[in-house]
Amino acid sequence: MALPPRVFFTLYETSVRWNCSLADIVGWSDVGKLNIKTGISLVHCGDTAVAGKVTLSPMDLLPLFRRSGPCPTEGVVQRIMQPGASNWLIITEPAGGVAVAVADMLILATDVFDFEDDHDLIRKVAINTVSGSGYDWEGMNVALIVRIHEHGLPATQADLVAEMQEWFANRSDGTKMPDSRSIRRRITPIWRALRREDA
Repeated sequence: MALPPRVFFTLYETSVRWNCSLADIVGWSDVGKLNIKTGISLVHCGDTAVAGKVTLSPMDLLPLFRRSGPCPTEGVVQRIMQPGASNWLIITEPAGGVAVAVADMLILATDVFDFEDDHDLIRKVAINTVSGSGYDWEGMNVALIVRIHEHGLPATQADLVAEMQEWFANRSDGTKMPDSRSIRRRITPIWRALRREDA
């Protein structure tokens, strides 16, 4: 049985995946294209107790994401947003806020995949310079057949492409996977044929 799709990417993993800086990701987050999340222990924001998954305001942590010069690896967060909320809460206890490490800042995998589809990004492809071997397309076809047989088709073709790319990533510890276009080219005829049968 295959593992379920990945849930989170760290900021570091995302920057490597997209070949961009952490500052780029923070900028996109600031304009609403991505949400940076983390988990915190219990804090109080006035009369409201908050713990668990929260969204961070990236501009509150700007010194962590300088484009030049040394950057600290941990910052203090004083504003947070709860899941499903639209208003920022100010942490009042502990009085100085809570420390959050860059390594603990996450982006939902669905947000990463949606961002890639929206901006037509080619997901990072690692080149195997030792063997020069290609990708295991036959293995992907088997995984694709098993996925469709056991669970049917997902809601969108992009979801299926993302799952197959995750299959490649899981087989190589995230170091060797084809870009989404290459996978989509192989999946599209199957997707269209099955969708016609469902119609």
